[in-house]
Amino acid sequence: MFDQQPNRTVLGISELNAEVALMLSQSFGLVWLEGEISNFARPASGHFYFSLKDKKAQVRCAMFRNKNLALKLKPENGMQVMVRARIGLYEPRGEFQVIIEHMEEAGAGLLQRQFEELKASLAAQGLFDTEHKKPLPKLPTAIGVITSPTGAAIRDILQVLERRAPQIPVYIYPVAVQGKKAAKEIESAILRANKDKKCDLLIIGRGGGSLEDLWSFNERNVATAIFDSVIPVISAVGHEVDTTIADYVADVRAATPSVAAELAVPDMQELRIKATNLDRRLSMAMQRFLQQRHQTLQLRLQQLSNQRPAYRLQQQKQRLDELTARADRAIHRILEKRAASLSQLETKLQANAPKHLLAKQAQRAAQLDSRLHQTMQQIIERRQSKFAVLASRLNSVSPLNTLQRGYSITQDAKTGSVIQSVKGVMKGQDITIRLADGSIEAQAK
Repeated sequence: MFDQQPNRTVLGISELNAEVALMLSQSFGLVWLEGEISNFARPASGHFYFSLKDKKAQVRCAMFRNKNLALKLKPENGMQVMVRARIGLYEPRGEFQVIIEHMEEAGAGLLQRQFEELKASLAAQGLFDTEHKKPLPKLPTAIGVITSPTGAAIRDILQVLERRAPQIPVYIYPVAVQGKKAAKEIESAILRANKDKKCDLLIIGRGGGSLEDLWSFNERNVATAIFDSVIPVISAVGHEVDTTIADYVADVRAATPSVAAELAVPDMQELRIKATNLDRRLSMAMQRFLQQRHQTLQLRLQQLSNQRPAYRLQQQKQRLDELTARADRAIHRILEKRAASLSQLETKLQANAPKHLLAKQAQRAAQLDSRLHQTMQQIIERRQSKFAVLASRLNSVSPLNTLQRGYSITQDAKTGSVIQSVKGVMKGQDITIRLADGSIEAQAK
């Protein structure tokens, strides 16, 4: 028989799956997962379906088309990825699944892509350009080493420096060379070395390792600090096959820390041998030079003795006395000629003295002034006589003179025009009658 409990709650399968899907979504929210892609499928809908697995388990995943269109990578089986996803349930079949919203490469693949992107960005900014590379000092006064104080790299560097140039002081700036704090410590050490100004060469590096181990030398802040360093920098990161961003930015890249130390300083033993050889060659050259100069000097002394310089000097003094006497006589003759010429010029100057010419010109000016005065007086008298005749003629024909004899002039009172005929006058028109001693305002009737 069936249990007949009255308060039993019975759920449908779809209801159960819906409740579980809601609970999963609310409980987890967004999560990050890392795993390997397997069973990858991309149907015509454009959605991605695959499994993410690690060594012990796997989970079904779905990434819908509206999310995977923006992906920069191409998912494929065996690829290690990191995903940001929501935990859910495929309700029709009750299957647990992960709904992915974002995907990126994980592990070495992700680091390699980040390495290439940063490398391209810094190259575009010119941080790798040869024109910015500083030359290394031929013989540094002090060397700074930025590395781990306990690693093999510092031992290799110090051994080479001690062997090749033990007199050069070495300042060690201890830093972590891997881990989260390593990049910041390396950057700070570079800045501190530039601020201290104790060194004129820096070696930055560490021993070999994986891409993850060397990653602190691929950080942007480390690259910028190396580029901005006033002190030349040798990068010595990893082994010969390892390459980091620091290698590209540094002024010189060394394959290993030991090679960096060899590049930093010359071998003092070799320098001593070269110096000894140069000293011997210089001594021999100086001896040959002095011997040649001594022979030349003896030859010149013999030649000088053969040429009797005292006798020749006496002859030159006598010749100088003769030339001096001839010069004195020539100067005396020139002075006499100049004196005679000067006397002649003074005579001519007296004859043509300006004061005589001025007297003559003044006398002539007085004569011309008198003649001008007489001529102007005659012209004025003739003009006055002619003016009187013309005035008499003008007066004889003057209208005013006519008025003096009893005549009058009639004019329009408004316009002032002369009325010459009675036809030009209307009844009631205002007129002006002008007489010799005044005018009369009248009206025509």
